Amino acid sequence: MAKDKTKFVCTDCGYDTIKWLGKCPSCQAWGTLKEFKESKIKNVPKTLIQDNKPIKLKDIKVDKIARIQTNISELDRVMGGGILSGMVTLIGGDPGLGKSTLMLQLATNLNGNNISTLYVSGEESLHQIKHRSQRIDSANDSFYIFCENNLEKISAWIEDNKPEVVIIDSIQTVYDPNTESTPGSVGQIRSAAARLVMLAKQLNISFFLVGHVTKDGAIAGPKIIEHMVDTVLYFEGDRYHRFRILRTIKNRFGSTNEIGMFEMRKEGLIEVTNPSQYFLNDESTQNTGTSITASMEGTRPFLIEIQALVSDSNFGNPQRNCVGFDIKRLSKILAVLDKKIGMHISNQDVFLNVTGGGKLNDPGADMSVAMSLISSFRNIVIPKKSIFCGEVGLNGEIRAVNGIEQRINESIKLGFENIFIPKANKNETKKFSKQVTYVSDLNELLSYIV
Repeated sequence: MAKDKTKFVCTDCGYDTIKWLGKCPSCQAWGTLKEFKESKIKNVPKTLIQDNKPIKLKDIKVDKIARIQTNISELDRVMGGGILSGMVTLIGGDPGLGKSTLMLQLATNLNGNNISTLYVSGEESLHQIKHRSQRIDSANDSFYIFCENNLEKISAWIEDNKPEVVIIDSIQTVYDPNTESTPGSVGQIRSAAARLVMLAKQLNISFFLVGHVTKDGAIAGPKIIEHMVDTVLYFEGDRYHRFRILRTIKNRFGSTNEIGMFEMRKEGLIEVTNPSQYFLNDESTQNTGTSITASMEGTRPFLIEIQALVSDSNFGNPQRNCVGFDIKRLSKILAVLDKKIGMHISNQDVFLNVTGGGKLNDPGADMSVAMSLISSFRNIVIPKKSIFCGEVGLNGEIRAVNGIEQRINESIKLGFENIFIPKANKNETKKFSKQVTYVSDLNELLSYIV
């Protein structure tokens, strides 16, 4: 009989090796390789033991696949239009962001659409789940609840009853009795996830696997099973802000550039269909160091306020602090302002904040960041109803950005009158010639503002 194999797996990136190392060769993290044993599976589910033979591609019949609508438009958006049969989705994120609440709302909506649903909870009791459903006012709460950690029992119930959608909350709490390691360990998570994925494909059932990130920031499971699932969604935000962003990291059946926005209230997660109104403050836009940009997240534009504070440094090394913006992009913009505009800011403390707890990765926000810095440094108030979209190059030029029409339409819809965009986008925006101002570099932009 074959002996059990021992491996060491990195809990951060999933790298595995046959010997222990202090530093992971893949992600360069220290002390993240944990030992687990790969044992031979003794009991294979009856559903998985089927005759399976190769088939020619031309002989495969493909019918038009209908997606299951969740009635949560923000969730449907990030999943590519709804749930596909046999799709396995991983939902990860920090504790307390609302993953379990969203899954309970999903189960309620699916049950209201006559979609048979099983909610498996390994963390909460039946009474706790009932109290949560009452808090979020679940009208259709007749779906099945199964408080169980044993994978064999869960698989047996699914094989016998064949629900259309199964929610596992969470994958860290499920254990496979055929794997000789503790629940929540790397070996157990990998084994349980593999069994559930096989079950989903064989029975054509859609699975949602909830994966938690530990309170100290380490990834405790989701990272090592991302390659097994079809879709990976991550919750972003923190418990001190009311907004949550559900971002697509991987999607085999749709775009990976979409986000869904929710607001956490006492009655649960509420969809935010117009994010721009939540990130703007009409009163603060008349202060120095404040500007507005139109950012793109996937195919969705939204307006967001950027604040900057430039002040004299009282210490030897000036501070550079960012909240919601890449510190390296800020350093690049500061260097361009120093070199091309003559704004000697090297001895100043710089603080930059993206309001509302948002995070900006869009290069189109560069122009707005530059204007906020200039406004704070020179004590200039930017004209009311102004908006800035454009990437700042190393020579101070304003470079073209994608999705410019959507950005302009969103700005006009919210009443903005002075829209500054790159001259390189002129051919795409001729129909907006009366509403926009084209600029080629930062010096030309300043001539309109100062």
